[in-house]
Amino acid sequence: MRFAVLADVHGNYLALEAVLADIKAQGLTEIVNLGDMVSGPLDAHRTVEIMMGMNAVCVRGNHDRYVTDYTLEQMYPSDRLAHSQLTPPQMEWLRALPFSAIYRNEVYCVHATPDDDNTYWMEAVTPEGVVHMAAIESIEAKAAGIPQSLILCAHTHIARSVRLRDGRMIVNPGSVGGPGYRDITPFPHVLEVGTPDACYAIIEKRGDRWDVTFRQVPYDHDAMAALARQNESMAWASALATGWIR
Repeated sequence: MRFAVLADVHGNYLALEAVLADIKAQGLTEIVNLGDMVSGPLDAHRTVEIMMGMNAVCVRGNHDRYVTDYTLEQMYPSDRLAHSQLTPPQMEWLRALPFSAIYRNEVYCVHATPDDDNTYWMEAVTPEGVVHMAAIESIEAKAAGIPQSLILCAHTHIARSVRLRDGRMIVNPGSVGGPGYRDITPFPHVLEVGTPDACYAIIEKRGDRWDVTFRQVPYDHDAMAALARQNESMAWASALATGWIR
């Protein structure tokens, strides 16, 4: 079994196109998509159009949920922009996506954690806003009751894999389209991945072991940064241009 895992595209269709081209070049035909396809000062319509034609296993992210289920007054500005760009059929497609999914009976797929689509799984944030790796006990507690040997999550945009002490593996493929963001939950913090490249993962099962390869794919990130500036989102523009928010 060998397949690609992507997540957190956030309306960045150029990054998505580059990743899909790289996936094809790697000889892969199966894709798992872990959500947050929309929300961001970019192009939700073109992104979802591509996603709907991928025939991938998809779950819904927290921002996908905000865009389809919240009122305009409840939404963040980037969610409202994505909402304005999507057609009714695209909205219905997003709304119908499941919270979690099982891929090939062996892989548990979710956007954030099994209990909440807006909680970090493998990372934690201090009251001072420092993002760090969570304790293994906390990571394992969130995985309780999941029988699959491979667990896929996203949400933090940080490419990371953790092997639990019982042998199960958790993988976050990183973000295709959002190399940095600011958040206020659970405490105000900034997350920066340090590269403008589009990130995803290739996972292969060899015997009883899962192997993961993280890939960083160059694309025209300056064009997406210019679009973010056009939509008056300077933090997004900085992250897209450099991988840092300045």
